[in-house]
Amino acid sequence: MLSFGRNCFKYRSHFTRDNLIQYSCSINSLSPNFPHHIYHNSQHTRFFHHTHKANPFLFQIIVSHTQFPILNAPFGFNSHCYSTKAPSRSYRRRVSNRLMKSQKPILDQAQFQLAISQILPRFTPEEFCNVLTLQNDPLVCLELFHWASQKPRFQHDVLTYHVTIKKLGAAKMYQEMDDIVNQVLAVPSVGSEAMYNTIIYYFTEARKLSRAGSVFKHMKSCRNLNCRPSIRTYHILFSALLSRGNNTDINYAYMETIRSLFRQMVNDGIEPDIFLLNLMIKGYVLSLCVNDALRIVGQMGRVYDCQPNSFTYDYLIHGLCAQSRTNNAKELCDEMKTKGFIPSGKSYNSLVNALALGGDVEDAVNYLWEMTKKQRSVDFITYRTVLDEICRRGRVQEAMQLLQELREKDLVEGHDYRKLHYMLEDDYGNSVSRIAAGPALTSPRNSW
Repeated sequence: MLSFGRNCFKYRSHFTRDNLIQYSCSINSLSPNFPHHIYHNSQHTRFFHHTHKANPFLFQIIVSHTQFPILNAPFGFNSHCYSTKAPSRSYRRRVSNRLMKSQKPILDQAQFQLAISQILPRFTPEEFCNVLTLQNDPLVCLELFHWASQKPRFQHDVLTYHVTIKKLGAAKMYQEMDDIVNQVLAVPSVGSEAMYNTIIYYFTEARKLSRAGSVFKHMKSCRNLNCRPSIRTYHILFSALLSRGNNTDINYAYMETIRSLFRQMVNDGIEPDIFLLNLMIKGYVLSLCVNDALRIVGQMGRVYDCQPNSFTYDYLIHGLCAQSRTNNAKELCDEMKTKGFIPSGKSYNSLVNALALGGDVEDAVNYLWEMTKKQRSVDFITYRTVLDEICRRGRVQEAMQLLQELREKDLVEGHDYRKLHYMLEDDYGNSVSRIAAGPALTSPRNSW
């Protein structure tokens, strides 16, 4: 009945004086305490006369998205709320948060009591950890954790903390997890590198990068060497920073943080592996710093004890094509194939598009056939770019012949074939009509 977000404006026109009474009856069915004193006069429509009995949450939704003025509204609401636009993002966020709070899960008392019955009177942290591990309900796990904390002869250790944090993080109960993490950080003797990595991972999943950074600093300052950051810690941080968005400026800003973390890692004596170096290369490519990415590749064999793999070449080819450096991209593609690697579909599509847009249509078509032989999927944009660039050079017949051959070899589906054909007709209608009037061109082409 109630609609939020974009649908609020969609149904605004339905809230008129004629069906106000009917709408109020529907609201009464949702909320028994909602007032139904509605009356009319010659000037305006009044309703919600006993506003002190109204459900404030439902009242706010109705008031914000009705087409008529509301008089005698409760304190804090505008008396004339004529909605002319969709609700703002902040409003939608507040409504969403209220709904989430009202829909919090309820503790399964039966499951909770069953778990308690399985615990011995004088249980050890290992025994309690086994009970926590068997719980599928994170809320039961949290209540068991608090229940054990109240026992005078029991103290949580790193295992019980770790299991509880895992359960809460996997269930996206980040606020509850944050409370447990504060207890962990307050006890210097409790901690492990694996547990801290788990905390950082779930904080990055919750987009709480500042909290993840504070835990990372806590790890670096730990006196226990087993709690210091490892290569796994940097994997988590680098992956989180590189997934912040597709904006080049944002990626460039985060690359400064990644550079600083990389220097700290090397200074601490941690040797980077190929996965971490590929993340660095990916970050440089996303921030359009391809030369820095090439520098990392040059240092792989000499400085770092690892060699480029297929992901390394794929990132570089895509970055070079984004900067229209097609000659360097082709060299890397050839080097990649000599080492036994097959470029990914993304690399091939990037290379074919860059070659076609750069005017090298013959090479673009050659790589197009090559990627089909390597069983790499060609996307619709690549087909359209190649055909369009061929037609731009006045070779419409060759473009139609290429499209027909792709259709005969089942490389283009019927729907995509029709879209491409209509595109050629719309852009180059006269030439396509003359070709269609002649004999069908179905034989394989040898000009490429």
